[in-house]
Amino acid sequence: MTIGNLIFDDYPVFLAPMEDVTDIAFRLLCKEFGADMVYTEFISSDALIRHINKTESKLDVSNAERPVAMQIYGREVEPLVEAAQICEAAHPDVIDLNFGCPVKKVAVKGAGSGMLRTPDKLVAITAAVVKAVNVPVTVKTRLGWDNDNKIIVDLAEKLQDCGIAALTIHGRTRAQMYTGEADWTLIGEVKNNPRMQIPIIGNGDITSPQKAKQAFDRYGVDAVMIGRGSIGAPWIFREVKHYLKHGEMPEKQTFADYLSILQRQIRESVERLDERRGILHSRRHIAASPLFKGIPDFKPTRIAMLRANTLDELFGIMQQIEQK
Repeated sequence: MTIGNLIFDDYPVFLAPMEDVTDIAFRLLCKEFGADMVYTEFISSDALIRHINKTESKLDVSNAERPVAMQIYGREVEPLVEAAQICEAAHPDVIDLNFGCPVKKVAVKGAGSGMLRTPDKLVAITAAVVKAVNVPVTVKTRLGWDNDNKIIVDLAEKLQDCGIAALTIHGRTRAQMYTGEADWTLIGEVKNNPRMQIPIIGNGDITSPQKAKQAFDRYGVDAVMIGRGSIGAPWIFREVKHYLKHGEMPEKQTFADYLSILQRQIRESVERLDERRGILHSRRHIAASPLFKGIPDFKPTRIAMLRANTLDELFGIMQQIEQK
């Protein structure tokens, strides 16, 4: 599979863009565990062209994480074109347009998945951005705004005609947010449309190696993208890649091995930010990590971890879990 001048091996697995999750430390860790391409957090075009420091910091990428895509969002042509050009100057391998974020504060303003209510404008923005930059432009979107407006099959053709290099489809509508199960049937329909020549990347509920294989085998997608399944579990990429290559799970590591990976992630967040902000940033990973699932009477310990304010306190609690 190719995206622009990027060449991927068979069955590529990508890290999805996620706000407050896919910072550079987490991207590097996922890359180390086998992610074939990683994506930045969402970059607001309006904030970027106003040179907001926090937004500009999202342009920092490392050569060790390449190939890396920068994902931008907005609702107007001119700011998105200008933002794409600013991103291009930071040398990403891909610029990705976010037409899928379902969060209310984004969608109700007409950005993210809100663009699905104005598909002609969505297409016009895409065409303008493709024309304005020299790096590959891709799109990430959803099936449609709601169950009565699943427009992805027709929209995919129009986006391809704009010159995008690949299309990622999350198998839910905006109305679904993240509820219910992702519907991959329309993703498969787009992929099997004889008019479609660009790579189709499937996204939604890839939480295990078996589900990743099913996505490739049943729907024929060119790549899969893992989002929430990676939060607190960057090792999922190693498991998925091994399973796709060998047809079996890799040798399971010990609880202590997985815990050390999570602790390393927390330390690196602290080093990048500071102790308070690094721990706050890590709490989502701690809360979502499958590492602690199934431990009896774990709720009080989970709460204690999420309330810890220092590394010593947090790692002390983790050490007690390990010793039980």
